[in-house]
Amino acid sequence: MFKKIAFASLVTSAIALLCAAVNAQQYPVMDRIADKVIQKYQQSTCEQLWQERANKGKTPVPPMEQKALEMLKADPQMRAVFINKVAAPIANKMFECGMIP
Repeated sequence: MFKKIAFASLVTSAIALLCAAVNAQQYPVMDRIADKVIQKYQQSTCEQLWQERANKGKTPVPPMEQKALEMLKADPQMRAVFINKVAAPIANKMFECGMIP
């Protein structure tokens, strides 16, 4: 019984890793952008994030960021992969900073 459970767990883990690898290879540019977004949130202090939120709309969006947003708007599948990758780290940081309940 233990061998069956261990084998099923191993197969499930292998499938999850394969799916993650396929998604990463499918959108390499998006993957790098997502990594930068995650890194930004992980390295920013709560004060920096609050200040950025207060200044939202007052500063122009950089051209590269605008291009990335257009790319995500145009491709729903890529957008889903992006959101699945960045959602948890961003939500965790926002929760830690009191930006979401």
